[in-house]
Amino acid sequence: RIVAQLEHQVAVVAHVERLVTGKLLAEVFEFTAESRLVDPTFITDFPADISPLAKRKPGEPELTERFELYAGGMELANAFTELNDPDDQRRRFEAQVSVSGGVVDEDYLQALEHGMPPAAGEGIGIDRLVMLLTGARSIRDVILFPLLRPKEG
Repeated sequence: RIVAQLEHQVAVVAHVERLVTGKLLAEVFEFTAESRLVDPTFITDFPADISPLAKRKPGEPELTERFELYAGGMELANAFTELNDPDDQRRRFEAQVSVSGGVVDEDYLQALEHGMPPAAGEGIGIDRLVMLLTGARSIRDVILFPLLRPKEG
């Protein structure tokens, strides 16, 4: 486990020049803190450059109105206020494409241009919640679809 963590850390350091500030912060957080969040903990105010669909925080445009819930050393939920500004969304999509490749979703932007009321969303990992409640250490032990489990033999 320690070797895997060190290999991950070396891989992150090797690519630091490519990482945007928010991605670097997220990698450091995942490596140093995530597994230590045993009690229910809300992490809030995520960097805008790693939250492309979340609305910016008023007065702090480098942050977004987003939170994640952690417990048992893992992420259980992710939630944010939906970005409904088509101009801001276009800039973020273009920045994301310049860093990671891909294409700008013009259909999504056109839908935003027609108007989207204020909205928010939250996603909870039921499989991770079951892991927490049962004490399972691997997500493979709790997934519903046995075809996704590795074959024994």
